[in-house]
Amino acid sequence: MLLSCTDVRKTFGDHVVLDNLGLEVAEHEVVALIGASGSGKSTLLRCVNLLTGIDDGTIHLDGEEITDPKVNPDLVRQKIGLVFQSYNLFPHMTVLDNITLAPTRVHGKSATEARELAMQWLDRVGLADKAKAFPDGLSGGQQQRVAIVRALVNSPRLLLLDEVTSALDPELVGEVLSMIRDLKAEGMTMVLATHEMGFAKRVADRVVFLDAGRVLEQGPPAQVLGDPVEPRTRQFLARIIEAGRL
Repeated sequence: MLLSCTDVRKTFGDHVVLDNLGLEVAEHEVVALIGASGSGKSTLLRCVNLLTGIDDGTIHLDGEEITDPKVNPDLVRQKIGLVFQSYNLFPHMTVLDNITLAPTRVHGKSATEARELAMQWLDRVGLADKAKAFPDGLSGGQQQRVAIVRALVNSPRLLLLDEVTSALDPELVGEVLSMIRDLKAEGMTMVLATHEMGFAKRVADRVVFLDAGRVLEQGPPAQVLGDPVEPRTRQFLARIIEAGRL
């Protein structure tokens, strides 16, 4: 397995966010995390990327225990890309400078190499003409695609996407989802937290329903979203359907 989370526990004060959670993700697999707000989706992604420490359990990437205190988190993050729902682009820097900052400052690439790689990615996602633009000159969908490119430019083994369409206007969602579909076709391993149930159904290999910090149900999208076993999953999806989001 590329990613293995075993008995992962995370609390904030008395509040248990991840409750002995277990999850495995195979290489080239796309896993969609669904569940109500507060179910632990975003916290799990942050724990995998070592932005949030866990209280118990282990997380392995490529067979290495990355939650071992002796592990350098910066080296781990070179292998994992994380994209948030808020784009987190530096407003005073151009698109190109936003993308090349980490490769040159953190990962030791030359400025020329970083620029060439960034332009290759921008060209692939149709944004090469925006390289010298500033974030406030881009649409939300364009900014989110730049944020994804920034995560991809370091050739991560795993890409984590945290509600990357939730801050977008509905007409801009499609361009980001199209980019994610293209990444899936290229074999990128992805774990995405999403409220876009229709998208999860189309792009994910497996849907994982989180409830109160645990994996309550998981399986192929058609099964989990179309014929769930657990009453709590059915209740959650009924509300999604009522809101017109599935």
